[in-house]
Amino acid sequence: MRALLLPVKDLHNAKKRLMGVLTPEERFALAGAMLADTVRAVRGARSVDKIFVVTNYEPVMQLVEQGRWEILREEQQISESDSVDAASRICERVGVSGLLRLPLDLPLIQSSDIDELLTVECPAPALVIVPSRDGAGTNAMLRTPPTLFPSHFGSGSFAKHLAEAERAHARVIVRRNPRLEMDVDDEADLRALLEHDLSGTETGRWLRASGVEAKFLSNMPAGAMSAR
Repeated sequence: MRALLLPVKDLHNAKKRLMGVLTPEERFALAGAMLADTVRAVRGARSVDKIFVVTNYEPVMQLVEQGRWEILREEQQISESDSVDAASRICERVGVSGLLRLPLDLPLIQSSDIDELLTVECPAPALVIVPSRDGAGTNAMLRTPPTLFPSHFGSGSFAKHLAEAERAHARVIVRRNPRLEMDVDDEADLRALLEHDLSGTETGRWLRASGVEAKFLSNMPAGAMSAR
């Protein structure tokens, strides 16, 4: 059985690296919009046997408590790595053979992107991994088995995960996907996102309605604006 794992923290504490350019209310709303886009993509995926959400954030529990979704409730959140690894152990115990971890800040994600990763042929031990846009972070990771090695998230995590896979003698499959690589952590990411077609996304709708898109585009170099 192949499953999907979504770690969700309190959205009020999300996107702190955008503090210099967005208000607390804007950061919360942006995180919520990206969550909505992720949930939409996950709901449309056809190759997922089970969906797990590890969180202690009540609004998310209410949002996803249905169908194939199973909530793994946390008493406290120490770090994303701890949350993912604790959840991975639970998933393995209930019969999950391969577990795909996805973050919630991938506004361009499509259901087909999820299906593509989950259908990669990779007998255990194996790692399927998608780097972040700058190549330093990890934006998607499918481990077979789920507890193949410990998680490392944040800058430098891509190299750390490759090293962990090597120590575990696992096959490594690197997938490049511009939609999955486009996460939003800081101002540079947000400016890069605005160069993409955001039509049909909740993130794009919010960026326009809130005035954030207009504010950023007014300060964007002409070449970047024409590229859109």
